[in-house]
Amino acid sequence: MESPLRIAQLAPVIYPVPPRGTGGTERVVSDLTEALMAMGHDVTLIAPSDSVTTARHLSAHPSLSALQAYHGPVAPGVPAALEAVQLGLLARHLATFDIVHCHGEFAHAAVLGDRIGHSLTTVHWRLDELDRKLFFHSFPDLPVAAISAAQARDLPRANRAGVVHHGIPTDRFRPGPGGGGVAFVGRMTDQKRPDAAIRVARAAGRPIRLAGGIDVGNPRYFAEQVVPLLGEDAVHVGEIDDRAKQGLLGEAAALLFPIDWPEPFGLVMIEAMACGTPVIAWDRGSVREVVDPGVTGFIVRSEDEAVAALAMIGTIDRAGVRERFEARFTAARMAEDYVAIYRKLLTPR
Repeated sequence: MESPLRIAQLAPVIYPVPPRGTGGTERVVSDLTEALMAMGHDVTLIAPSDSVTTARHLSAHPSLSALQAYHGPVAPGVPAALEAVQLGLLARHLATFDIVHCHGEFAHAAVLGDRIGHSLTTVHWRLDELDRKLFFHSFPDLPVAAISAAQARDLPRANRAGVVHHGIPTDRFRPGPGGGGVAFVGRMTDQKRPDAAIRVARAAGRPIRLAGGIDVGNPRYFAEQVVPLLGEDAVHVGEIDDRAKQGLLGEAAALLFPIDWPEPFGLVMIEAMACGTPVIAWDRGSVREVVDPGVTGFIVRSEDEAVAALAMIGTIDRAGVRERFEARFTAARMAEDYVAIYRKLLTPR
């Protein structure tokens, strides 16, 4: 029997772990941490002080979101200051861990030093932009786990340590009855295209409820491209928690996922599947790895194809959708996959 590992999970500083609302990365870090604890590993979560975990918790300050809620707008340098302090915690305890799993941006690589080979980095964003290219060029010995094979294609071979799809606890969502309407869950941004979701639902004659916050970096998109399309049959309900998400997804005939960017994974797709709700997703990024056509939904390339897919959504067995979720996308499976990579990295070469 293999001995437990001493594992550090290094979270970002923007939101607590788990997040109160927005924060897909923090949600994954939380689910992974708790699943590793359930496996019997010695886990330390290095995360903001407003985080909640059953693991050992190292922290110095609250999350940026908590500071903003208390102080209002903060100085632009606050996120960098929070990250520096958190990395200081990591540096002081680095020798006490077998493996350090980093979920941040860039600076952690400079702190790891000669322990870099006993670390793993997961990037929860696209990898095809200049900042990532510069980063990986400078740290070719940094092991990185991609969250999809699609994301891994933009990762230099020297950095590739494996691919691990996200997973969530099986009891977070339960199978729902479905309904006549459809759902959209995601930021109100041109990357997620809620405007396309509304047009598809309307063309198919189905009401749609849309959940998600307005993109702070591009609020004009929501005002100019989404608001004019809203109405009695297309309602924006804002940000929602898991309880509300259960109702939204569980009572929907389908989740519409009209992404317009190289989606690294798409957590909401497996959240829908956990509710037994099929997914109609545009053929970009990780979608082909997540959606099983005809089993858990349909993959489309246009709004017209999405309308046609909605007409066939009744052919999908909702119980089969839930079964496929349980077989492929649980937090326990995610943790097992990561532990396999941890042990490989710790094996002398």
